[in-house]
Amino acid sequence: MVRVKRGNTARKYRKKILNFSKGFRGAHSRLFRVANQQVLRSWRNSYIGRKNKKRFFRRLWIVRINIASRKIGLPYSRFIAQLKQEQIGINRKMLAHMATMDPKTLSILSNPNLNKPSSKKEWFDNWNNTIVK
Repeated sequence: MVRVKRGNTARKYRKKILNFSKGFRGAHSRLFRVANQQVLRSWRNSYIGRKNKKRFFRRLWIVRINIASRKIGLPYSRFIAQLKQEQIGINRKMLAHMATMDPKTLSILSNPNLNKPSSKKEWFDNWNNTIVK
């Protein structure tokens, strides 16, 4: 078998790893062996972090919705159950945004009488009155 020294290929790979490790401290950004271990660890941690971020934000949204729904007079679980019963398909991210920016819209959503108007005109009048207040 012919011996292969991997000249350019190895240099290219090492350079790529050292570029990934820019910003790491000490030898972790300068020496290939240490940098390689650190880059692999950072990729693993970033993968885990992307999963944790989803969990964290969902928990944050639920807390914000819970605070706003309790001000209306409903606990979170009943508020969400009521939305599902009324077939209002707004996700938790949007509900949390409404809770922080415009809490009155949550009170409109939680009131079942406003969700089922007898006519479009009545619905528009109710909606207009709640926004103006």
